Amino acid sequence: MDVRSLFDLTGKVAIVTGGGIGLGRQISNALAEVGCNIVTCARKVERCEETAHDIGKMGVRALAFRCDIANGDEIDHVVSRTAIEFGKIDILVNNAGRTWGSPAEDFPLEHWNKVLTVNATGTFLFSQKAGRHMIRQKKGKIINMVSYGGILGSDPEYMDAIAYNTSKGAILSFTKDLAVKWARYNINVNGIAPGWFDTQMTKWSRENKGEKILDRLLIKRFGGEDDLKGAVVFLASKAGDYVTGQVLCVDGGLTAW
Repeated sequence: MDVRSLFDLTGKVAIVTGGGIGLGRQISNALAEVGCNIVTCARKVERCEETAHDIGKMGVRALAFRCDIANGDEIDHVVSRTAIEFGKIDILVNNAGRTWGSPAEDFPLEHWNKVLTVNATGTFLFSQKAGRHMIRQKKGKIINMVSYGGILGSDPEYMDAIAYNTSKGAILSFTKDLAVKWARYNINVNGIAPGWFDTQMTKWSRENKGEKILDRLLIKRFGGEDDLKGAVVFLASKAGDYVTGQVLCVDGGLTAW
């Protein structure tokens, strides 16, 4: 195959959680731009509907659903509707997540549980439920959004969010272990670890601690609206067929230190 064909996703079907804004929207757009049909879901479905409307202009099908990824019944609904509408699920991008900032010594248990439930348990549940379809198909691609915070400790001056980092470390381990478990079904399981991107979640840190963060980056800028696209398409397409159990860092060199 030529290189263009390796990256072509025409006719494929992807579910992108948290696909309405930020990195999720960038991921959804990237997959759609190479021909993939998109199902995007989040707790605030209005944002997903806007994304789906814009993606539809690219000539692919795009659907939006409400889904709290901590709720197994709502995940079942998205997965079953996707299978009914398209007849298959080729790609799952576990992007949805939440965070909470507080010093470790004062971190409220309530918010620890919420962050771990959404980020770690939600990734597990969606992978399990979509993965059952992929197992029957004997093929699939799962891409989990990790974070540099799941690989390295982070300075509390600009990222005091120990539950978030812990959850992303759990997703990193989950990614590698699930890749081993499901390789026999021809399912590739990989992760992407973004660094500091210009998103709503990072707004306070960028505005208040931006110079300190940039000092740690080898590429002296925050990630932009196109910087994640290539990594996602690579792992979702035939170009990434020989890659599994890996985490690709897209972080401006932050984890190179």
